[in-house]
Amino acid sequence: MFKRWGLFLLTNLAIMLMINIILSVFNVQPYLTQYGMNYTNLMIYCAIWGLVGSFASLLMSKFMAKRFMGVQVVEANGQFSGLVNTVHRLSKAAGLPKMPEVGVYESPEVNAFATGPSKSNSLVAVSTGLLNGMTEDELEGVLGHEIAHIANGDMVTMTLLQGVVNAFVLFFAKVATFAISQAMKDDEGRGGLGFIVHIVVEIAFQMVFGIIGMFITSWFSRIREYSADLGGAQLAGREKMIAALKRLQQQYEGGGHFDNKEDSLNAFKISSKEVGLRAMLSTHPRLDERIRRLEMNIK
Repeated sequence: MFKRWGLFLLTNLAIMLMINIILSVFNVQPYLTQYGMNYTNLMIYCAIWGLVGSFASLLMSKFMAKRFMGVQVVEANGQFSGLVNTVHRLSKAAGLPKMPEVGVYESPEVNAFATGPSKSNSLVAVSTGLLNGMTEDELEGVLGHEIAHIANGDMVTMTLLQGVVNAFVLFFAKVATFAISQAMKDDEGRGGLGFIVHIVVEIAFQMVFGIIGMFITSWFSRIREYSADLGGAQLAGREKMIAALKRLQQQYEGGGHFDNKEDSLNAFKISSKEVGLRAMLSTHPRLDERIRRLEMNIK
């Protein structure tokens, strides 16, 4: 546990160091001047923080998945030869330029995910719970779904969207905090928010705008799940994809093992049963809706 937290902290420190180096190399000027706020410099500053952080995480996604999830890469001539051969066959059918790495990790949860910075550098991982809880046809449907994510470039587009959202969240939080601080000053420019209060107010605005941004990223994530379901049906076969979703639904309703703690590494996970506003913040659609849309699109 402590090793994982240490790795997490070191990773974030490395990202922060990288961002500061980029800010220095491109000579990004301070956005606060004696004349007020320079919005151009602020936007550049926020864009670098938002995009560089997101894409740095994407570049390290395979490494982090292996370390945090305990994923063991398996080969075509070993115990999981059938799994590897199926992934390679589906990858060729999807036209991937390079075969993904295939990994397995010990967990009772029913889960699979695809990650990696590009179509030529990706990883498909499945849990032992999924391997033990599905038939070969159902497993092929799941793998088809994950390969479709890679073929669609979902990891890159999701990272780009998240980076843009992060940039705007930071931008508007700083602008709003600056506006409040200016409004509290007297005619001689004295007063305003103190240093600590300024930080607290800005963090509060980041949380508020971050929640708004989550509606956008969650909506896109749900869209990409529908698209990956359709892609999985085209790669593995209509019956296999629907059977996989129905098996997941059966296990979910029967109290199976599901872990919702890390959305980015639960590409085939099942969303909650929430409806209404809370459902709009779910990264994955309800299973019954996924099945309904898939059947409607395939027919």
